[in-house]
Amino acid sequence: MKKTLIELNALSQAEFVQLLGGVYEHSPWVAERSWAARPFADHESLLTALRQTLDQAKPAEQLALIRAHPDLAGKAALAGELTTASTREQASAGLDHCSPEELSRFHELNAAYQARFGFPFIMAVKNATRQQILAGFETRLEHSIEQEFTTALAQINRIAAFRVQDLIH
Repeated sequence: MKKTLIELNALSQAEFVQLLGGVYEHSPWVAERSWAARPFADHESLLTALRQTLDQAKPAEQLALIRAHPDLAGKAALAGELTTASTREQASAGLDHCSPEELSRFHELNAAYQARFGFPFIMAVKNATRQQILAGFETRLEHSIEQEFTTALAQINRIAAFRVQDLIH
């Protein structure tokens, strides 16, 4: 059930983390540290607080967050082990309906990306097509590790914004 900003601002830290702890994949510390920035005047101020918390985190914490994300159309998805939000997002991009050839290509690109950067390819796939995602892999495999680290964090913030939109009205 969606909460209003007024309800969100009235939550205890534990309740706030319970509601928003999954906005950043398996990383409730982002919500926990952002709680102190209340009250939030609007969605944007909430998102700004979450982004600032991530920006101020240690690089090792940021890397752990990046690594907490599943591969797109990867083994966790095939085994039904994704979070509810990740399952919904990947399904919205049709990743649950890949042809055997597309699935093979995703696995190949996931492996190449992981080998090059040491973390999974992250893209906010809500409203994207499989073709757009595959093209993103191809382009981003040419980036430097610094570019990809920054891009991964930006994509994680986009994912978080979609997830906040689903929880707060």
